[in-house]
Amino acid sequence: MTLSPDLAGLADRSPSGIAGAFSRAIRAGELAPGDRLPTVRDVAAGLGVSPATVSAAWQALRRTGLVVSRGRAGTFVQDAPAAWLSPRQQGLVGAGPDGLRLDLSRGTPDPRLLPDLGPALHRVSQRAGTLAYQEEPVLPELREVLQASWPYDTETITVVDGATDGVARTLEQVVSYGDRVVLESPGFPPFFDLVEALGADVVPVELDAHGVRPDSLRRALDARPVAVVLQPRAHNPTGVSTSVARAEQLVRTLRRRGQETPWVVEDDHSSGISASPDVSLGAWLPERVVHVRSYSKSHGPDLRIAALGGPAEVVDRLVARRMLGPAWTSRMLQTILLDLLTTPQSLAEVGEATRQYRLRHHALCRALADRGVDVPVPDGINLWLPVADERAALLHLAAAGIRVAEGAAFLASPGSAAYVRVTSGLVTPDDADEVAAALAAVAA
Repeated sequence: MTLSPDLAGLADRSPSGIAGAFSRAIRAGELAPGDRLPTVRDVAAGLGVSPATVSAAWQALRRTGLVVSRGRAGTFVQDAPAAWLSPRQQGLVGAGPDGLRLDLSRGTPDPRLLPDLGPALHRVSQRAGTLAYQEEPVLPELREVLQASWPYDTETITVVDGATDGVARTLEQVVSYGDRVVLESPGFPPFFDLVEALGADVVPVELDAHGVRPDSLRRALDARPVAVVLQPRAHNPTGVSTSVARAEQLVRTLRRRGQETPWVVEDDHSSGISASPDVSLGAWLPERVVHVRSYSKSHGPDLRIAALGGPAEVVDRLVARRMLGPAWTSRMLQTILLDLLTTPQSLAEVGEATRQYRLRHHALCRALADRGVDVPVPDGINLWLPVADERAALLHLAAAGIRVAEGAAFLASPGSAAYVRVTSGLVTPDDADEVAAALAAVAA
């Protein structure tokens, strides 16, 4: 391999030094947009360093948005200046022009099924009530309501700015550079980005109709991960919810690690609209589980509020770290959430939303079955559809006026099978036949 002049005489051959050299080459135009970077093995051999050192440099370049990984095809200079969304998150918005009739790509709830915020807003004080920066970060009344509905007896509960914020802040407390973190594949794309940003490595695990497979988790634990991130209900993108029997199997598998049992971080992002039982591994492993419960899907994404419960040794450090940043989640928002969780009208509206999502999923899955495509009825708002060819499926559906999300963004690494994610919770029974016909045309 012939190295560029910048690399041939490179003095700093650490990950940051290598990343800096390539960054300068990209900004100077020596590597143009779309150019393929040399392989990790070639750079490692040319510089006399380990492949792990070069891989860490490539991760740093990806985090800055200068390069993008395309799986086995290699790592390439970003074709265009990086947007504020990562390449994976850009993939959540499917192909096709703006103005399509049905945008089923974004994984968001139907705004028509969210509870009315008007009464809650009317009852909130017109003046912010916090008079000191050091007040307790959670309203005592809200904490009582959260504890009463928590799936297990947890040591402490706090409030954060959404489920992803809760997962991110927890991993920041327990993950160090070079650690390994178990993530579901398919799984939530920002979690892959988050683990990469922490300088850790992803260890993927597979799912079936009952949740994460115990045999897959057992193999993943051989890598000695420090954390396992799970979606116990309405898994995004598959719509799978973990059964009680499967949760017990996973707990037994984790307990085999003894003193090396990793932290378990649960993202219960669709708790309010899930039709499945409230299952948490914390019922058996409360000392190792941090459970995050979001209200975005049930009460509104823009509320940006979630509850987080777990062992004090982690949660207290998390709360202390937040005091050096946002400090607390707005108590006005907490008051609104408290109202929504205790007012009969709001409770009835969320219950009706759960029923409507279930009806919509049944209608769409029946229409697909009528066309020879059998898929399980999902929980939550998303449907994971195997397709013959992902890119062709995106374009075919866009031509039919339907946008869906690319499946590759949800996978830890490219696989032989292709998928798309459909936000099926937005498909009303009136549209089910038309959408099913378009989806059946691209299904594997």
